[in-house]
Amino acid sequence: MSVRVNADLLIPGRGDPITDGTVVIDGSTITYAGPASNAPVTPDAAVSNVPTVLPGLWECHGHFIGEHTPDPETWAKGSPITQTARAVADVRRTLDGGITSVRETGGLGLMMQPAIKDGSMTGPTIYGAGDVLSTTGGHGDTHSFPLDWVQSGSGFGVMCDGVPECLKAVRLQLRRGASVIKICASGGVLSEVDNPIHQQFSGEELRAMVEEAGRAERVVAAHCHGKAGIMAALDAGVKTIEHGSYLDEEAAQLMIERDAILVPTRYIVAQLVEMEDILTRYAYEKGVAIADRHAEGLKIAIAAGVTIAMGTDIFISGDGYGRNSLEIRHLQDAGMSALEAIEAATATGPLTLGPQAPASGQLVAGYDADVIAIDFDPLDDNTGWGDRERVTHVWKQGQAVKRPALS
Repeated sequence: MSVRVNADLLIPGRGDPITDGTVVIDGSTITYAGPASNAPVTPDAAVSNVPTVLPGLWECHGHFIGEHTPDPETWAKGSPITQTARAVADVRRTLDGGITSVRETGGLGLMMQPAIKDGSMTGPTIYGAGDVLSTTGGHGDTHSFPLDWVQSGSGFGVMCDGVPECLKAVRLQLRRGASVIKICASGGVLSEVDNPIHQQFSGEELRAMVEEAGRAERVVAAHCHGKAGIMAALDAGVKTIEHGSYLDEEAAQLMIERDAILVPTRYIVAQLVEMEDILTRYAYEKGVAIADRHAEGLKIAIAAGVTIAMGTDIFISGDGYGRNSLEIRHLQDAGMSALEAIEAATATGPLTLGPQAPASGQLVAGYDADVIAIDFDPLDDNTGWGDRERVTHVWKQGQAVKRPALS
């Protein structure tokens, strides 16, 4: 049976919105999206009449870790079975919030996606990175634990130093089926010893990882706060810069020249400064130190015309999942128009996967039928973003996975 969605407002993801629009779905594919007056006759279709229809949203920097604490030491000691059990609910909440695709930049998602694909669990399509690649002592290292224990694979990331180890680490993730390779090109906030402004990995190591990933048609996502890491990662050819806290005009221009994408994750940076009671002291202090500069860097990127994709860096198990779209409001606060922010959350999302990008993120005939409906007009009022109850319908690959009881 086909599906017909009639909407007061159709937002295609890229391009002008359409008043009184219709989307027709046949199987897992969109067959029509445009003015209702030109839509094909579909007498046998299941019909939904909604205020606003748009593509399913893309979360381009998420994590499914299954832990209730922001302390990486706790994660390292946790049971993967318990963590996965918690993450099942997080995955479902994410889908209910209108996120139909997740580029997971480290976590359990790579192992969960087969169960989602075969219908054993319900969730968005997950394009996973597997393990995060880090230098010894870098952002992916659990610094307070014995090094040999961390190197055994029990920590947050895979430690690799020197070109041969970096190549092996990339190949290990490819062996697991990673859709993207995630590296730490600078220090971070939750890691204890390293400084967010410092570059991690040498230029030679960065280039080796980018080239190795490229041979398998994968791109590299680089965690970067400091400018040195941003510039080195861009010089090496990474596709996406994650966070970009110390991005300035020079870095923004290089991003444009290299056709790189910024995934700013303002959502998590804004949350960190409100987490004094639950963060370790060192993480809270580092989060506060970067917060204002991160806001400035995002404004610089938007003003310069850097391509931006929506990502939150969500990682604490619980009700935060499903609120991912709050990042759209953050992007608007930083200077994007409503349509630009929605494009960052839809049409731009697949581009963060490079050659692995699916035909997704737009209401276009022939594209994947990942479609959502919301009960508000986001061009006029963005306060509905971040509330999964305002997402009334979700179709994933043409299947209705969320809809009102009487729809």
